[in-house]
Amino acid sequence: MRAEPGAEQVGGPDAEHVNGSAAAKSRRFPSVTRDTARPEGSGRAVPGAVSTPARQWPMLSVLAATAVGLLITALGQAKIGCLVIGVALIAASVLRRVLPSVGMLAVRSRFTDMITYGLLGVAITLLALVMAPKPWLDLPFVEGAVRFTVR
Repeated sequence: MRAEPGAEQVGGPDAEHVNGSAAAKSRRFPSVTRDTARPEGSGRAVPGAVSTPARQWPMLSVLAATAVGLLITALGQAKIGCLVIGVALIAASVLRRVLPSVGMLAVRSRFTDMITYGLLGVAITLLALVMAPKPWLDLPFVEGAVRFTVR
């Protein structure tokens, strides 16, 4: 495409004409971020008139259950303590699915949080159930896997 001899071309092929002037429109992200997108569901779990701990009750309940599990583990009951921690993570997954707004329990998208909390909770719960000595759940492939990895 050739420009007329007397016409001046401003902006190039990506230029967008706004109000008679040419303004270049870039498809690149700005080099300076002006705002941060909040995670989905990261609003308050309770309206702002309530105190901060009450607004964050989903996160505080999961943290409290995890702390109880760690305390039980420290007192010598590793199976029960790990079981409590696993159930706390499964509860976090359920809370993230059921509640529209969970405060600081929302870290990523709802789907990613549910999968992460759920898989970690199930893994910790299963490990607690097959923990030696005297496992509460007997899985036949666990003994072979342990023998294979710990030669």
